Amino acid sequence: MSGLYLESLTLSHFRSHRRAKLDLDGRPVAIHGPNGAGKTNLIEAVSLLSPGRGLRRAATDDLTRRPEGVGWKVTAILHSLHQVHEVETWAEAGTARQVRIDSKTATQTALGRIGRVLWLVPSMDRLWIEGADGRRRFLDRATLSFEPGHADAVLTYEKAMRERNRLLKDMVRDAHWYAALESQMADAGAAIQANRLATVGHLMQAQAEGETTFPVATLELTQPEADLPDGTEALKAAFAESRPRDLAAGRTLIGPHRSDLSAVFAAKGVPAADCSTGEQKALLISLILANARGLAQDFGAPPILLLDEVAAHLDAGRRAALYDEICALGAQAWMTGTGPELFADLGERAQILEVTEASGTSILAPKK
Repeated sequence: MSGLYLESLTLSHFRSHRRAKLDLDGRPVAIHGPNGAGKTNLIEAVSLLSPGRGLRRAATDDLTRRPEGVGWKVTAILHSLHQVHEVETWAEAGTARQVRIDSKTATQTALGRIGRVLWLVPSMDRLWIEGADGRRRFLDRATLSFEPGHADAVLTYEKAMRERNRLLKDMVRDAHWYAALESQMADAGAAIQANRLATVGHLMQAQAEGETTFPVATLELTQPEADLPDGTEALKAAFAESRPRDLAAGRTLIGPHRSDLSAVFAAKGVPAADCSTGEQKALLISLILANARGLAQDFGAPPILLLDEVAAHLDAGRRAALYDEICALGAQAWMTGTGPELFADLGERAQILEVTEASGTSILAPKK
């Protein structure tokens, strides 16, 4: 079959798993088992088959199984459209994460070119009521799914901004020290802003075109004070103009690092932050599904979805609707839950796996 899915996944000394091996067939994967068996660890391993630090944003050393601490490795066979790739990512104790694709050393950005991975985890449930940092990460993750090069622009911008902030804290006033850094920030910042705006457009369009039982969110990219200047030159001028304020504050006060994602429950006209907990969760699921539909058109196949404990937070009707939408989309969605009854509505449309943990070797078996 064509599309985007994992045929196999192998873990070595990863989190709680000394060794785990899954053989897959492209259908959604529902994993159940007791708390502490390592269900979330499995989907975290899948998240590392994409650029970035994974769904927990963990440091590399934190991924290795304790107490061995010898390093970890994740290997997968990935079907991407009409190609098949062997993907490996690993880290030895105290070293940075490495990537190989088809036995060749690769960058994390290259992972985003052969596959797309999206996730929704319980820690995101408070997305709309906490700080803007989490919403920027959520939007950047969506943006990265459409434009893998977005990660490079973000890294370039953040590095230059850290150096500029150091000058500001040291009260350096010589304009020549700032010019090169602000030029780098303006180039990268303009790309970041354009990528984010394009992603908001993709999500809004995908929501409008989709038939779904989940609510539609009206999205807007905002700034705390005023609109972000459009384009490299305008942004460079804004950085220069803002230097006196920035010197007083000891940090950069304008730029895409201050952007926020605003969401409104469209049918009710209510900001997401003022919605009920259930409505906030439904809005999140709606955006993940919209992201997946947009990617199916843009990339040519729906992304791999990682939905941790998602079934436990939905009533029976919404749970069945979510499964129907995932199957209609054709996505290999990885879902976790404590019991098989949470996935009963999937029937034979999914692989239902039970995970236990014995002496560090994970035993994963189809549910009979």
